[in-house]
Parts: sequence; C-alpha cells; structure tokens
Amino acid sequence: MFEVEEWLHSRIGLNFRSGLGRMQRAVDLLGNPEKTYPIIHVTGTNGKGSTIAFMRELFVAHGKKVGTFTSPHIISIHDRICINGQPIADEDFVRMANQVKEMEKTLLETHDQLSFFELLTLIALLYFKEQGVDLVLLEVGIGGLLDTTNVVTGEIAVIASIGLDHQETLGDSLEEIAEQKAGIFKAGRKAVIAKLAPEAELVCQKRARESDVDLYQAGREFTLNAGDFSSSLARFSQLEIGLEGAYQQENAALALETFLLFMAPREEGVEEELVRQALKETHWAGRLERIRPQIYLDGAHNLPALTRLVEFIQGEIQQGYQVHVLFGALKRKDYQGMLAYLTEQLPQVELKVTGFDYQGSLEESDVSGYKLVDSYRDFISKFEENANNQDLLFVTGSLYFISEVRAGLVGDHEIS
Repeated sequence: MFEVEEWLHSRIGLNFRSGLGRMQRAVDLLGNPEKTYPIIHVTGTNGKGSTIAFMRELFVAHGKKVGTFTSPHIISIHDRICINGQPIADEDFVRMANQVKEMEKTLLETHDQLSFFELLTLIALLYFKEQGVDLVLLEVGIGGLLDTTNVVTGEIAVIASIGLDHQETLGDSLEEIAEQKAGIFKAGRKAVIAKLAPEAELVCQKRARESDVDLYQAGREFTLNAGDFSSSLARFSQLEIGLEGAYQQENAALALETFLLFMAPREEGVEEELVRQALKETHWAGRLERIRPQIYLDGAHNLPALTRLVEFIQGEIQQGYQVHVLFGALKRKDYQGMLAYLTEQLPQVELKVTGFDYQGSLEESDVSGYKLVDSYRDFISKFEENANNQDLLFVTGSLYFISEVRAGLVGDHEIS
C-alpha cells in the first residue's frame, strides 16, 4: 500500500489541465467501466458531500449497493472510494491501482502522465464495476465542464450550490462559474439544482434548454420547509434532518428529489418510514460535525461556506452560548477575507488562528492582527479542561485542517 500511495502522491500538482482527451483515452483503455452502472453526478461550490451523504443513506435504506466517490478525504485516502459507506480495502485499492498503472504504460505512448485526482477517479470507476454496484454517486473535483469526472454520462446531474471559489480556474463571476458547473448536464438526461443566485440560475436554465435536459429547481419543482417536503413525486411531513444547520434542509431536499427521480422510472417502491430513517441518521464527517458535546468541526473552506457556518453560530449565541472559533487555512485560499468576515459578523466571539502540519498552512507572518495559537492541540485540550456547559468551540477553515484535528480527537476518544 505504501508503494501505491507514494506513486499517487508523486502526481500531486498535475491537478487541472484543459481538455479531457487524456482521461477519455484512459477510460477507453480500461474498457469504459463508467458505462456499466448508472451515475448521479454531483457538483457545487459547497454542499456536494452532504447531498451525497443524504442520497447514500436513502438508497442504502432501500436496498441499493451504492458506490460513492468524494473528496477530499477526512481520515484516510480510502474514504474517497466507498460502497454503502465502507471505504475500499487496502488489497482492493492496490489491485485497482496496479490495473491503472499497467494501463498508463499504453496511455503514455500518446498522452502525458495522469494526475493524482485522475488516478483516484479511475481506481474508483474500476472498483465500482468489479463490485457490481447498483449506482454511483460521483462528486466533481473542481467545476464540472473540464473536471476529470466529466468523462462520465450522469443519468442525473446535481448542482448543490454556486458561489465564488477557485476563481483562478473557473472564472471571476457567478455566470462563469455556473457555465462550468452546468457543464455536467448531459443531453436528454435530468438535472436537479438548488436555489441559486438569479444570474447562475439563468445559465443553468439556458444550458438545460440547449441540451434538452429536464430541469428540476428547488423552490419550483420541489420544496422542503420546516421539515415538510413537497414535489410532484411525493410529499412527506415533519422530516427530521440528521445534519445540523438550516442549510442542510436544502441539501436534504436536493438529495430527496434526486433519489425520487432515480427511483420513479424504475417503478421501484419508496417507503416513507425508510426515507424518514435515512434522513434522520445521515452523518458527514467534518461538516458541522459535533465531535464532542462542546466541539464542532466544520470545513468551511471558502466564504460561501463560512456564511452558512456564521448563521449557525449566531443562532447558538442567541441561545446564550459562549462561542470560541479556532481557524486554520491554507495560504492559497482567501483566508484574509474569511478572517475579516468572521471578525465583522461575530465581534463578540473569541477568534484564534493557528497553523497545522499540512504544507502551505498559515504562519505567524501571514496573520498579523489576529491572535495566533502555537499549538492547536494544546488549545483544544485546554478548552476541554476549562469549558463550562455554555462554552462551544468551532474548529473551522481548511478541510485539511479539519481532517488533522479530527484524526487527533477520534484517536483519543470515541466520538460523542
């Protein structure tokens, strides 16, 4: 396994290049495993993982064998490739990787090396074919149109949100970013989109018309308000959502509508009690995750995600909680904008900034004007020692930071 991980890590940095010719050639050489099962293709600035988590639980509850490909991983690289929530085993990972490595020898006759993300995507597609899954929930890496995963034809395309992130790759406006994300719409298929800014919504509507895509829009074709879901496909009242945060209602609605759209043409039964149970029991590591009674982890790694976290924190403050925020991010992100937003929106909150072990994390010279914590491990430990019942700590920023913190906390104790 170590040798395979070394091989994969040697390809980090080759992530995003224009065109899908190399990736298309790779899946062709592998016998097009992506054509052997139906795929629900999911993109969005934020909310992709949570939406997939809700869908996974809905399908598994109804007896489906579900492959999921998500990123980045929170605990282990294996977590990106799961079946019914169970990560791929070492021996399977190595076997699939060796098949891809062998294929690449032929690929290199006409194309460049595959990137880290391309390799992982291919391993996942092969594994899902070998394991005979009923369907795959496939998360886009960046954008959509030119993303590595867009060599597949998704039966249903899903857009969880559109906001400003990865502008260096996707464009500086919501319209440009929407063009990239709507690039996963496939002719004659279906697409489900969240409530979007008007300019982004118009782009999706135009793309759907041009590609003869049936478009289902939150707030129009389906709604979920105060636990009551309504669509032409089904109605459910007083649903309980397992993930905290008001915005998770939106992700749950998106997941439920997509699930129903997948099941309907197959004339497969949908059981209300199983739907209720699935949505209530959904869990997604590192996304507003209450890892201890008084500690939340949330990988709010961009400004749109941070606004959602702040909304939740403000609600907790109104209930009388004393909130503390520990922030860690990568230098390549808009960390100054995120810190300024936290300071402006949460003036009464104790905000601390820290570095972590991942290369490119913030250092003291990057964050003048903010209180820097030398060791986040010591800070969290002292918080737990001294906290009273009204204290809450939110650990946020980079998903890489959250992954590192979570590994330490889970390693010490079981999750509460």
